Amino acid sequence: MDENETVMTSVATPGDQPAPLRERAYTELRDAVLNGEISARERLTEPRLAKRFGMSRTPIRDAMTRLVADGLLQREDYGYSVVVPGLARIRDLYEVRIAVELRGIARCIENPEVDHDVATLESELRYWYELRADPPEPSPEFVLLDERYHAALLTASGNPELVTVLVDVNRRIRRIRMYDFIVPGRIETSIDEHVEIVERVLDGRLETAQRLLHEHIGASLEIVLERATRALVAMNSHLPDAAPPVIT
Repeated sequence: MDENETVMTSVATPGDQPAPLRERAYTELRDAVLNGEISARERLTEPRLAKRFGMSRTPIRDAMTRLVADGLLQREDYGYSVVVPGLARIRDLYEVRIAVELRGIARCIENPEVDHDVATLESELRYWYELRADPPEPSPEFVLLDERYHAALLTASGNPELVTVLVDVNRRIRRIRMYDFIVPGRIETSIDEHVEIVERVLDGRLETAQRLLHEHIGASLEIVLERATRALVAMNSHLPDAAPPVIT
């Protein structure tokens, strides 16, 4: 299974609840976490959540297992809790992401013998043209399409080792990046920027493409940290002022 797809998939096993119920449990619980309806201090147990969402414990158990894999929940002695990632770690991972992605274009600028794979880029561009014509509604699941785009762009530059690093970094920051795509207008903006970056690469305007890519993923760590802070505020918006969560 593709590592980028792990966050939104599950393996059916004998005795599982019907897929629609499993998916509803997962979607409703995930959205409750992402929208800050469940605080980082709340103790999550199967009985409590089953009662809260009006369904049996089996689909709730499946949903919680998947959210652990997503990095949104973590297991505790009493059950589960919401994961609160530390800003310092997010900053470090974003530094790696920016360096790796920009390097993909830089290697083509520095070495005239290194060219982007035109077929890969044209295929990706057609996909995003179609998506721009009919953009999806705000959803954290869009993070997977965004990851796909950036992996494809870097793959086209011809260094698979860079792609391996990017895929790992994206997996580790996925949980915080999901918040970007529940904001109205964010998906449309991302699609437009994706299209323009690939168009500039195909036009041979690599310096412009590199600048646009840098701006797209965050021109500085201040922008990255500001986005991460907004996400953490959304996550913890229902926390009592006197009882802040432990940030890992």
